[in-house]
Amino acid sequence: QVQLVESGGGLVQAGGSLRLSCAVSGRTVSGYVMGWFRQAPGTVRELVGALSRSAFNTYYADSVKGRFTISRDNTKNTVYLQMNSLKPEDTAVYYCATRDGYALLGGYDYWGQGTQVTVSS
Repeated sequence: QVQLVESGGGLVQAGGSLRLSCAVSGRTVSGYVMGWFRQAPGTVRELVGALSRSAFNTYYADSVKGRFTISRDNTKNTVYLQMNSLKPEDTAVYYCATRDGYALLGGYDYWGQGTQVTVSS
């Protein structure tokens, strides 16, 4: 059974940083595509970053390019989202997810429960 547990969310001032963690069980992070999504109230869930199986390829939404970095630690079977220069518009619930396919874009199959990130102005 695949389980993803996010942590690291919280309240931060604009310009600050947070690092989200996603502890994965039931599959190895090095063997699957991993992604971070976010959803703000009244909006659709969007993919903000994704990491390929090889970790060679990444995807970032235009809104976070240059500020967010997705990475993984194979020894801890954990995926991270480093978020720098945070803006109030980054406020959302952030979800970790994984998919069975090879492409970074597409439907994701397993999801965490989400962690709230709130950026104050």
